[in-house]
Amino acid sequence: QVQLVESGGGLVQAGGSLRLSCAASGRTFSSYAMGWFRQAPGKEREFVAAIGRFGISRYYADSVKGRFTISRDNAKNTLYLQMNSLKPEDTAVYYCAAPNRITIPQTLPAAYDYWGQGTQVTVSS
Repeated sequence: QVQLVESGGGLVQAGGSLRLSCAASGRTFSSYAMGWFRQAPGKEREFVAAIGRFGISRYYADSVKGRFTISRDNAKNTLYLQMNSLKPEDTAVYYCAAPNRITIPQTLPAAYDYWGQGTQVTVSS
């Protein structure tokens, strides 16, 4: 059973930075793509960023491009999301996700089979 545990969320002022981590266990981490999604109150879950199994292919939502960076350390079984120049509209619960048997980045939530419990990010103005 794949387990994903996010950490690193918190309260930050606009313009600040946070780094989220997602520790994975239960299968060979380096074999599959990974992704980050977020969900704000009253809104649907939306794609943030995704990365291929080797960390070369990376996709970003237009709203975070140039501010967020997704990366992975396959030796540590950990996925990261570096978030810079944070805005109040980035406030949401952030989730990491893993697909089953997919190695290239995916942008749709339906492509992912495993989800973490989420970590809250709050950006104050």
